[in-house]
Amino acid sequence: MSRTSDNEVRNAKGEWSPGNPCTYAPLFAWPPQPAKLFKWLFGYPGYLWPYTMIHILLATVIWIWLQPALATCATLEPGWISLMLLRNAILMWIIYGGHHLVLYTLKLHGTKQKYRLEWQETNSKKFMFGNQVYDNIFRSFVLGCPIWTAYEVLYMWALANGRLPVLAATRHPVWFVAMFLLIPLWREAHFYVIHRLIHWRPLFRTVHRIHHFNYNPGPWAGMAMHWVELLLYFSVVLIHWVVPAHPLHFFFNIQLTALTPAYGHHGFEGPLFEGQFPTGSYFHYLHHRYVSCNFGESTVPLDKWFGRFYDGNGDYKT
Repeated sequence: MSRTSDNEVRNAKGEWSPGNPCTYAPLFAWPPQPAKLFKWLFGYPGYLWPYTMIHILLATVIWIWLQPALATCATLEPGWISLMLLRNAILMWIIYGGHHLVLYTLKLHGTKQKYRLEWQETNSKKFMFGNQVYDNIFRSFVLGCPIWTAYEVLYMWALANGRLPVLAATRHPVWFVAMFLLIPLWREAHFYVIHRLIHWRPLFRTVHRIHHFNYNPGPWAGMAMHWVELLLYFSVVLIHWVVPAHPLHFFFNIQLTALTPAYGHHGFEGPLFEGQFPTGSYFHYLHHRYVSCNFGESTVPLDKWFGRFYDGNGDYKT
């Protein structure tokens, strides 16, 4: 163990970990913990604040002001599709690029609470252009953004042509609100199943291995995937073809899916900047570090139920 200039204790490999091991949210705790559950639901940071509410607001802004008119989408045409692609590229650049600018280009947080001391690789044959960041940005924009947009285009086209079950907010207000609370849980369950699938050896070698090149991930690593993985990853929104939902639910779901990987891959433990910026996921970093643990996320304890949870405490055992 050694201490850095930030007075942090790191192991011989320069790795840092939080003082407390990662844990699950109290949603499925038994016996129930009502006080902790209430704090998790309504506290800051918590289930609702800030990110759930931010993405509900973002979905609202997109649906009302940044989405081509529904009637326009009845016919697949390059004009409105290009506008949606441009919108998503800008959102990606703001979220992914913003995290990278602050943490990696300007290095405003230094290496404080950074899981690994080293920065992104700049001379590695496993990455396109020999550069980890360039590789990740390329994959995000050339593959990730178009596939994300394609799901949105398919949804809008089907909606405009009356081919989807739609939930009216005025007729079902309780279910309308409940859907916003349930969608993140659905996303976690879907992500776990898909993630376990692509860790099946044949798919890992041909598909998911690309994402795991980022053993020391940065923000852009979140969407740096093989196109097959991206298709499976974004398939989380296909539930809206079966379960009645409002377009706001769809955009909330897909924006969470498209943008939140930046929060969980940037390689720092949050909250950052003296506790003002609630971001980061030690839970998911441990998956990149050890590969065979923590396939899901930290709300629904699927890894614990299936014996794949590692909290970061003690030596890792496969």
